[in-house]
Amino acid sequence: MVPYSHSKLSKKAQVAQMFNEIAGRYDLLNRLLSAGIDVRWRKKAIQLLSDVQPKMILDVATGTADVALLLAKTYPQSTIIGVDMAEHMLQIGEEKISQAHLQSRVQLQLADAEALPFPDHHFDAVIVAFGARNFEHVETGLAEMLRVLKPGGKAVILEFSHPENFLIKQLYGLYFRYITPMIGKWIAHHREAYAYLPESVRAFPYGQDMMNLLTKIGYQQVTCNRYTFGICSAYSGYKKQV
Repeated sequence: MVPYSHSKLSKKAQVAQMFNEIAGRYDLLNRLLSAGIDVRWRKKAIQLLSDVQPKMILDVATGTADVALLLAKTYPQSTIIGVDMAEHMLQIGEEKISQAHLQSRVQLQLADAEALPFPDHHFDAVIVAFGARNFEHVETGLAEMLRVLKPGGKAVILEFSHPENFLIKQLYGLYFRYITPMIGKWIAHHREAYAYLPESVRAFPYGQDMMNLLTKIGYQQVTCNRYTFGICSAYSGYKKQV
């Protein structure tokens, strides 16, 4: 599943191009398309890290640093590093960090989630919010997150999923398939990005399949928290203690 079916670029390159093109309207569209619920989902996912009281946190696919900033406020003793492949998204994130006067605690850098530029056992916690489905090789990206975790550290993957209630599922499908691309074209002038969104969600593993994948990769005590009728799910797991 790629954003531009006509492009010969890799998925990785296409995703970076897409987010660079929509960076200026990304935050606005997130709030509009979810009616602001996405902020609550992010806060709930971040709270799942509270049991490890992280001091060093990695935010993968940080985008415009929404999650990185929430992490800094939730865990005031922590240092956060956010990585992303879209340079324009990071530029907006840097501006937001500067406005919040958090430059000493939140750093952003250009990096590939499937080849993280950090040593093994480096972070107390790793989180990715709405970014894992954009990995070119999902298993590789999730394995990299596990690699850089310290033993006993915790990872959280927040991602769209599929409602089980029949009526909610039908409404959700109609909204995602028809309304989302229309709003994306109207506001971001980029229909492809918001047509790609429902297709990428449909192709991404969720529920028990996602939990099985995380267990296969090596995560321990894997759990799934479903939010808002199952529209969104937060998966969490720990790195095995040595």
